[in-house]
Amino acid sequence: MAANYPKIGIRPTIDGRRRGVRESLEAQTMGMAQRVAKFLEETLFYPDGSPVQCIIADSTIGGVKEAAAAAQKFKGENVGVSITVTPCWCYGSETMDMDATIPHAVWGFNGTERPGAVYLAAVLSAYAQKGIPAFGIYGEDVQDSGSEEIPADVQSKLLQFAKSAMAVAVMKGKSYLSMGSVSMGIAGSIVNEQFFQDYLGMRNEYIDMSEYVRRFEEDIYDQEEFVKALSWVKENCRIGADNNPQHLQISDKEKELQWETCVKMTLIARDLMVGNPKLAELGFEEEANGHNALVGGFQGQRQWTDHFPNGDFMETILNSSFDWNGRRAPYIVATENDSLNGVTMLFNYLLTNTAQIFADVRTYWSPAAVERVTGYKLEGEAASGLLHLINSGSAALDGTGEQKMDGKPAIKPFWEITDEEVKACMAQTQFRPASQEYFRGGGFSTDYLTKGGMPVTMARLNLVKGLGPVLQLVEGFTVDLPDAVHKTLDERTDPTWPTTWFAPKLTGEGAFQSVYDVMNNWGANHGAISYGHIGADLITLASMLRIPVSMHNVEEARIFRPRVWSLFGTADLESADYRACQTFGPLY
Repeated sequence: MAANYPKIGIRPTIDGRRRGVRESLEAQTMGMAQRVAKFLEETLFYPDGSPVQCIIADSTIGGVKEAAAAAQKFKGENVGVSITVTPCWCYGSETMDMDATIPHAVWGFNGTERPGAVYLAAVLSAYAQKGIPAFGIYGEDVQDSGSEEIPADVQSKLLQFAKSAMAVAVMKGKSYLSMGSVSMGIAGSIVNEQFFQDYLGMRNEYIDMSEYVRRFEEDIYDQEEFVKALSWVKENCRIGADNNPQHLQISDKEKELQWETCVKMTLIARDLMVGNPKLAELGFEEEANGHNALVGGFQGQRQWTDHFPNGDFMETILNSSFDWNGRRAPYIVATENDSLNGVTMLFNYLLTNTAQIFADVRTYWSPAAVERVTGYKLEGEAASGLLHLINSGSAALDGTGEQKMDGKPAIKPFWEITDEEVKACMAQTQFRPASQEYFRGGGFSTDYLTKGGMPVTMARLNLVKGLGPVLQLVEGFTVDLPDAVHKTLDERTDPTWPTTWFAPKLTGEGAFQSVYDVMNNWGANHGAISYGHIGADLITLASMLRIPVSMHNVEEARIFRPRVWSLFGTADLESADYRACQTFGPLY
């Protein structure tokens, strides 16, 4: 998929009065825009690792003609995010950006010489009155008029807004590729086109899983890359023990053939999503285009997996930050075609540029239950209990926690990962012959244990009839258990699958009174797990898309939503969020 990333448009607005006022502010106003652009370009990155690009209006904006000129320039430059900056009073509705389909923020300089804060309040009022939610950025401390500093609190809000707004812009016009249909009656794999179109600005693409068979039989994949990939697999993928009963175990020869199929599946899924110019050279020009998919899902069970190898290896490798071609951006692929968890993985990914773990929210282990079964008393982050996150499928290899940041386990953007860390991730992973009772067609399941000590956020998007999409999220930490304790608990489920032990942060209120309450309030069987405590960014992103957040444990001071949300109430923020989202409706 060709990278034509959207840009951030910076709009320096100014007092339009000539003969002294405007002239005295030109340098200060344009300088403010230039500093914001420089800050964002040095701090934010696109998914391919290149710096985010900012476009500044050709002149300061003192009235509607200059506002229109800026809008025209931005349209030609593929601007998908709008940030207005000013140190002074400006004419609110005459200078504002009126594009209702992109996210907006306004930074009003906190200074006493000119009333930037007055303009901020006035233009945010205009945005509210016109039904275009905008984010207000106002520094806590007064600055001198000549200050060229962007205060830390302003930087924080600029980044929180820009990261989320860029996620909105990157999704627009892309596709969700449904590879297959509904898996085992899982509601999330009933792809809801109206949601994708109205809330995300995305289109939906579909292929039947028989397309894989056609590409197998007609050799519609890069033969040279297949040889390279298979060689890499044989050299780097450690084969684990076969847990199947003797009568269900298959021969080494059959396993070799299944590996070939798994590698071909991986190449084909990627080509279906983003295309491959090599296919055009082979005479398959239509197939070379792909489906412009930013995210996809593979049905697998059961129509595919009752006969062919499962999708575990394919999903694991695609979701990871490296393969036989080296380090590269992950391809976001949802197990069981759970489109709602796929979208949640996409949200997390676009906010962090890091690979995601897809898992079942499978078991709540209370301290009493762990002690009864193992004799071990949970402690530290896990003292109040654990969630066992485990599922056959797309747990990215980055999820081993073998990458390091400041000496601690982490998941990093692909361009920061070292060759040694890639090797460490592979060394801590086994590929186990799949359970034949689940997967009659065989395949290889990914098996690793996530290192403890990582801050992570688990999130999930749900659809509710009559309400629409709702997001829930929980911040917490991965946890290490003694080997014998992990083994005992893990072997009570399927030990051939990857495990993440997760301890949510508790607040003592609502769904976060206990770990049991977190599990009991989770809206579906799946969750998307991202490195870092990114709950505040997810809340900001959800507000841009008009998706209410039903459950979170993010401190109030970190929450940043459009200023108009406060006009729906300041005492009960959850209620205000629901009513604001309902009032403004889906972004598109």
